[in-house]
Amino acid sequence: MSENLLELSGVHTHIGAYHILHGVDLAVPRGQVTLLLGRNGAGKTTTLRTIMGLWRASQGRITFKGNDITRLDTPRIAQLNIAYVPENMGIFADLTVKENLLLAARGSSTAARMDSARLSWIFDMFPAVDKFWNYPAGKLSGGQKQMVAVARAIVEPRDLLIVDEPSKGLAPAIINNMIGAFNQLKKSGVTILLVEQNVHFARKLGDSVAVMDDGRVVHAGSMAQLAEDEQLQQSLLGLAL
Repeated sequence: MSENLLELSGVHTHIGAYHILHGVDLAVPRGQVTLLLGRNGAGKTTTLRTIMGLWRASQGRITFKGNDITRLDTPRIAQLNIAYVPENMGIFADLTVKENLLLAARGSSTAARMDSARLSWIFDMFPAVDKFWNYPAGKLSGGQKQMVAVARAIVEPRDLLIVDEPSKGLAPAIINNMIGAFNQLKKSGVTILLVEQNVHFARKLGDSVAVMDDGRVVHAGSMAQLAEDEQLQQSLLGLAL
């Protein structure tokens, strides 16, 4: 069995007349947190959307557990136990927190049938989900909505969790809560792929890292190695972690 749960090989993506990804090679090791870093416009979000089939790869290959998923549609990819939290979180504002999670609990027809042990585990990680269980999700703060979005993604067991900028716009206390939650998820065996701009978040969580520029992965390695090499940080990201 490959040590990589997810692999992209030479992936190109066109959106209309625009050629966004130019041969992306990316490996996501099993049981690790992989950070996808890069300047704005480098192609990070497009990479995630291409993995999920929301945008179709025009060339190259995407494999999950060794199986080619390049041409699968998004619902079929999700059925492989891959969860995706987009940058805008995708919360249904008029539904309650409970109803948002129930939508993702495919094996449960009512909230009473949801896995109570798993819900307790989620509530321990995200107390706000429990506190606002019957509140309309649209009335929550940005940090609380992000907790609901991640909780919804993991309301059933997942092999791979993909999250686009989970710390964006969040207060430091909420960011630390998110770091703790993602560490718990990793310990439970979930493989995680994150796009992130917050350097504190990246350093605390990342096992491996891939840096994108102009639609390509220009560096891949350990997060610890990148965090220790300021010259490499400056050349790849234009900043020091």
